[in-house]
Amino acid sequence: MSPQPRPPRRTLALPAFLGVVMILTLAAPLRGRASTPNTLSPREVAQGWILLFDGESDFGWTPRGDSRWQVADGCLTPVPGTGGGWLCTRSEFADFELHAEFWVDAEVNSGVFLRCPTSGSIPTTQAYEVNIYDAHEKWPTGSINDVGRCRRTTRTVGRWNTYEIHAEGPDLRVRLNGRTVLEARDTRAARGVIGLQTLTGRGVVKFRNLKLRPLGARSLFNGRDLDGWQVIPGHKSVFSVTREGWLQVKDGNGDLQSTAQFGDFVLQLDVRSNGDHLNSGIFFRAIPGKFWQGYESQIRNQWEGGDRTRPVDYGTGGIYRRQPARRVVSSDREWFTKTVVASGRQLAVWVSGYPVSSWTDDRPPHENPREGYRSAPGAVSIQGHDPTTDLVFRNLRAAEYPASRD
Repeated sequence: MSPQPRPPRRTLALPAFLGVVMILTLAAPLRGRASTPNTLSPREVAQGWILLFDGESDFGWTPRGDSRWQVADGCLTPVPGTGGGWLCTRSEFADFELHAEFWVDAEVNSGVFLRCPTSGSIPTTQAYEVNIYDAHEKWPTGSINDVGRCRRTTRTVGRWNTYEIHAEGPDLRVRLNGRTVLEARDTRAARGVIGLQTLTGRGVVKFRNLKLRPLGARSLFNGRDLDGWQVIPGHKSVFSVTREGWLQVKDGNGDLQSTAQFGDFVLQLDVRSNGDHLNSGIFFRAIPGKFWQGYESQIRNQWEGGDRTRPVDYGTGGIYRRQPARRVVSSDREWFTKTVVASGRQLAVWVSGYPVSSWTDDRPPHENPREGYRSAPGAVSIQGHDPTTDLVFRNLRAAEYPASRD
């Protein structure tokens, strides 16, 4: 029998081939960014981004002025007819990148405010207003009021627009819809809350995809040894460095404290629990040399039934003994990123970029955070809880905030 001829090799027609190339090319920049509004991609989580707005609630925000705000269709927007004012984060930030998307009609006068005072009205002499008002004669959209005018005017009315704002020390940069429109230097404010404005309460403004990445953190762990850390003696936990360069804690109880101390700060680290529902925690503003004496951000990936909104023992990201996590985001045997922000009395935690706790310590001052409000700097510490403890940590980094003006 003679061999059957091979079927001809199929080739992709040139127009179809070009179409595939265009699709892949256009899709490539999106791989690192979440496509669903008000979420983070794994890459963004790994880079340290956190959500300021979860798309469902105003958790972590508070109104100021006459305006009242609501969540509608996955957006933060002022309630019509309630007047002018701001919606502000409860937590302060110092150096950061901020991503914000906004939609406005022709009537509204709005803005994104940076490094604002923590209470009262917000004059532009004490904060930075990245303006949203195309018709403004002096400071059109993309300008920072009283600091610098944007290089080019952009029509933003009736469409979704994107701000990417970089604030690092006195250096400020604004990108509008992918183009840099302003670079400036100013020293009026070094830290503060983020604010969304409706100047008069008239018109429509909507915000979504409010994301922030802290900048300026320094590494607390070198991946080779425990230089910069000290073990509180007399306890059972074993702290070591793995072949991968991770910090590991096994057995317990125990306490490993940083020699560096932080008061108002942002802390970020990656964590993995190597067992079922293991118990650990990150202490901060801890009393140096004292065992388990600080504020504690809990680590425990356990919830009741199938409901992650019912954490067991405060849940991962909860402020232990003070406020349970509103949702257990993380799972055992999987890496997750924890972000802790302490600014004055306000303490907040994000797990894999999702806001899980936001608590104000209104207790009277006390040296020990177990007993009352502590503002003084203290150690960061890793807890070994009991004989079942087996966790690893990596990418530990923190940045101390500039002094508060309040």
